[in-house]
Amino acid sequence: MKIDPKLDTFPKLLMNRKILSPDRPAIREKDLGIWQTWNWAQVCDEVRSLACGLAAAGFKRGDKLAIVGDNRPRLYWGMAAAQCLGGIPVPLYQDSVVQEMEYVINHADVRFALVEDQEQVDKMLELSPKCPKLEQIYYDDPRGLVHYTPKNLHNYDYLIEDGVKFYADNPDYLDSEIAKGIKSDISVILYTSGTTGFPKGVILTYENILSTVNSSIEFDSLTEKEECLAYLPMAWVGDHIFSYAQSYVAGFCVSCPESGETVLHDMQEIGPTYFFSPPRIFENLLTTVLVRMEDASWIKRKMFDYFMNVAKRCGVNILEGRSVNPLDRLLYLIGKIVVYGPLKNTMGFSRMRLAYTAGEAIGPEIFEFFRSLGINIKQLYGQTEASVYITVQTDDNVKPDTCGPPFPGVEVKISDAGEILYKSPGVFKSYYKNPEATLSTRTGDGWVFTGDAGYFDDDGHLKIIDRVKDVGRLNDGTLFAPKFLENKLKFFPQIREAVTFGDGRDYVGAFINIDLEAVGNWAERHNVAYASYQELAANPQVYEMIRKCIEKTNRDLSADSEIAGSQIKRFLILHKELDADDGELTRTRKVRRRIINERFTSLIDALYSESSRGHIENIVTFEDGRKGTMIADLEIQDIATFDHMKLAS
Repeated sequence: MKIDPKLDTFPKLLMNRKILSPDRPAIREKDLGIWQTWNWAQVCDEVRSLACGLAAAGFKRGDKLAIVGDNRPRLYWGMAAAQCLGGIPVPLYQDSVVQEMEYVINHADVRFALVEDQEQVDKMLELSPKCPKLEQIYYDDPRGLVHYTPKNLHNYDYLIEDGVKFYADNPDYLDSEIAKGIKSDISVILYTSGTTGFPKGVILTYENILSTVNSSIEFDSLTEKEECLAYLPMAWVGDHIFSYAQSYVAGFCVSCPESGETVLHDMQEIGPTYFFSPPRIFENLLTTVLVRMEDASWIKRKMFDYFMNVAKRCGVNILEGRSVNPLDRLLYLIGKIVVYGPLKNTMGFSRMRLAYTAGEAIGPEIFEFFRSLGINIKQLYGQTEASVYITVQTDDNVKPDTCGPPFPGVEVKISDAGEILYKSPGVFKSYYKNPEATLSTRTGDGWVFTGDAGYFDDDGHLKIIDRVKDVGRLNDGTLFAPKFLENKLKFFPQIREAVTFGDGRDYVGAFINIDLEAVGNWAERHNVAYASYQELAANPQVYEMIRKCIEKTNRDLSADSEIAGSQIKRFLILHKELDADDGELTRTRKVRRRIINERFTSLIDALYSESSRGHIENIVTFEDGRKGTMIADLEIQDIATFDHMKLAS
């Protein structure tokens, strides 16, 4: 697909879509159980009215529009409307607490906000007194807001009404503003998750985004016939690229689920052809499948096990076009009819042509499970600062433990310290109002320091080890890569989160968060009663289950001479889930190690003592915003480790 170079902004692409494919579906939303669809002509008209409404309210070139909420057509249109006027959308994580939103809104100098519903309106009204530049708040869903009276709070329909009037009086205004936009203009500001401190505003220009989007569309042969599901946070660069930018360029349809809880069900109804997900979604899907099979009849379990063994033996070879003996090919065809087809239909993958996973490492077994079913799932490595793409796997060379070779147009190198650096047309312009961070992240000749440690294997595929700052050494000199260890632990469906310790210590210790859904299902099947997460986490049978998972991890680690010494020797199961609201995780579920070290000092000390128990008292935030104190005495267990040489022999 060749893109007209004159279409160098999203507003220009949108207006062109009305000419190229006015009747093709552009976006869908499921509301009250019914799918509603807008074609490109309707989207174009809606964005025009919305942009004119913002203009009537005083929105001007360079202004910022905060976007807050779940994936909703009107919020995506708000981004386009702001860009039409030369403004800059600033999407925020919808589950952010007030203090987090307050920082971003003040830092980005936001004047206008478009939010989804009452929950987000309440946050905006609470932070408004501390955000003097925030002038107007508009909302999409009016439920619960009938009696709200602030003068700066308005319904979305209010904007549209004003926009229609403004357009009637100024018919040439919007086209004139759109024409002023050029490729070097700022397209969006996306804030990082703030793993180590305050989040940074990543400035991406139209040229940054469109250069990588055009390459990605050509790389994966994306067309206007794709169907994509938009369910990841709008503030995350992945959603911005896959659900917004690629859609406007390729012209495919994006569907917004009814809610976060209905994503999997809605995906079954839509049957996307193009899908992006962090590993956790694929892990949850596999866990759901295995749990359901536990409850299936004996004959169904036998049939499932038999044909999954067939798929494991030859499914990946069939997907990648390699030779397979006729009997296996016939068995696979039968399995496709009786097992693989119904299974993919249950997951919503019947029409899946391409799927990507990124953000964390995915378990090789999980990765190969989906590929063996004929689903072309691949891995990529990217960053907000790169407009996503740094390395990506090709269709004909997919490996479960790498992120693939460099993406077309991207240069990647490894520093002497083992840090990954890259250079590409998608490299961000700068961090907003943070020149010091920009200079420390991007060199004068365009190389970007990722902060990740990794290396290229013999096939030129990139392997990620950990964050450079987190890589350390045990006292005996053994390499300690906590994220690498944690990802291996999280391959088990029973483990939702893990935090490991070991730098400057004699051995590795670990905190474990169980996965409440997976372990809860196990408890129900085995008649294990529990009243809370805390009670289930302390159950001796659960400890035994997690101990076996860690021992399996230790066996795997022992096979690698470089990291055999970093096997986990002691662990405990935390009494609470690590939570972004408590500051222990970022909004993208990355561990904030400094916070963990500060808040769980007593438990860390207990891990490195001879004690079999650890005591903890910590403050937690409940769902309604109240704070309280949790007190617990947690069991600490030792884990078997394995000698590298003995295992190898």
